[in-house]
Amino acid sequence: MEALSGLLLVLFVAMISGTIVSVALPQIVGALKGTQSQYTWVVTASLLASTASTPIWGKLADLFSKKLLLQISIVIFMVSSLACGFAQDTAQLITFRAIQGLGMGALQVLVQVIIAAMISPKDRGKYNGYLGGVMAVATVAGPLLGGLIADTDWLGWRWCFFVAVPFTVIAFFMLQKTLHVVSVRRSDVKIDYVGATLIAAGVSVLLIWVTFVGNSFEWLSWQTAAMVGGGVLLLALATWVETIVKEPVVPVHIVRQRTPALAIVASLAVGMAMFGGAVFLGQYFQTGRGYSPTESGLLTIPMMLGVLLSSAITGRMISKSGNVKPYIVVGSIVLTGGFLLLSTTDHATPIPLMMVAMLLVGAGVGMSMQNLVLAIQNTVPLRELGAASGAITFFRSLGGTVGVSVLGAVLANRVTAGINEGLVKAGIDPAKAGAAGAGGSLDIQSLPEPFKTIVTTAYGDATGHIFLISAAIALVGVLATLFLKPVKLRDSLDLPATSEKAPVG
Repeated sequence: MEALSGLLLVLFVAMISGTIVSVALPQIVGALKGTQSQYTWVVTASLLASTASTPIWGKLADLFSKKLLLQISIVIFMVSSLACGFAQDTAQLITFRAIQGLGMGALQVLVQVIIAAMISPKDRGKYNGYLGGVMAVATVAGPLLGGLIADTDWLGWRWCFFVAVPFTVIAFFMLQKTLHVVSVRRSDVKIDYVGATLIAAGVSVLLIWVTFVGNSFEWLSWQTAAMVGGGVLLLALATWVETIVKEPVVPVHIVRQRTPALAIVASLAVGMAMFGGAVFLGQYFQTGRGYSPTESGLLTIPMMLGVLLSSAITGRMISKSGNVKPYIVVGSIVLTGGFLLLSTTDHATPIPLMMVAMLLVGAGVGMSMQNLVLAIQNTVPLRELGAASGAITFFRSLGGTVGVSVLGAVLANRVTAGINEGLVKAGIDPAKAGAAGAGGSLDIQSLPEPFKTIVTTAYGDATGHIFLISAAIALVGVLATLFLKPVKLRDSLDLPATSEKAPVG
């Protein structure tokens, strides 16, 4: 329990850093004179770096000291958080957020791998409940703390990044004292840097295309052909590399199995829907409805409460029954229903209705996300635990990265169209309205009153469209979970057929 407390604090640090920033982000990007596309990339940069590095950290956890890797990731996270706080423009912030994503990716997978190596699968459902509880507390406290910090004149938004530093220092020394994990060092170490680089490059090219298509160039153009073709080619090369290297970033033989394959599809869908939808809630409340960061944090509590309650309750129920699939299926259905309800959102949607919808979304995430990891962990031998955990976390983060980028591009286009329509109705030529007409600036408070009302209305009305897309994505997750094989928690630490061969730690 002493070691677990340190691990949970590490997870708390990673989670709260993201949730603190989420509510304050509209104010941060506005203060740095950023655009909607840059707003999206502040989120996408950290998710993409986390996605690309997560499977590497997972593989390293199978080869090197888990404790040392965890401490290295804590240092990376702490230094990059400081750098983010000192950023002078959105380009710098995006760069530092990418570095922060490296640390976040490590913390996400290493905590799960270490806990899985310490605790038998039969008891892991209960401890996953603790994980879900810590994640929920961080997620609830983060928006409130971030909103208060952003609204406090003598602190300001930069402290949304600085505040993580003392937590990381405490976590570092706590783990140094309490964490003792047996590690088996292998001499035939092979890290698939080529595969990881190709995956990151392919995804990046496609996301950059999604960001700029329809604005900077047409859908049918040579730029589209070059970027889509290049992205697909890079991902095809990455797939080929993964089949021939000795230690692949994403083990193809694991991905090909039915349960991991379907769990990965479901995780992609949950990641796309959850990250993509939740990232823009804070922006909706502030930009579309005129609430302060603190008020926005309070308004997102129902979603975090749903995660807290559902993850804690289902974790204990799974440990008691040993069955995982029913909770994942129900969670996916609840998540889809929540997003369908949120898809009715516009600039005048009653807040109580949105709170009910957010509660459903949170409950769906809490029931499905962590339990998908649990399902995979119970189908692979102990020696592949790190690679399997890293693989599903990788695809979930990839889904989130794609979701944020795609939904951000849809939102930007809908907002631009809405602003231009509003300007025309007001008798103003959009071509002469400058940044306001293009929907380029997020510094809403600096706009004159006619423009401010038009812009906020456009943001409020456009948000429902991205939640409808999130619901469609979540529905794919429902279909994938329905075809999952029933998964029972095993009593042994390793699979019976491989228990003698698998190294401990």
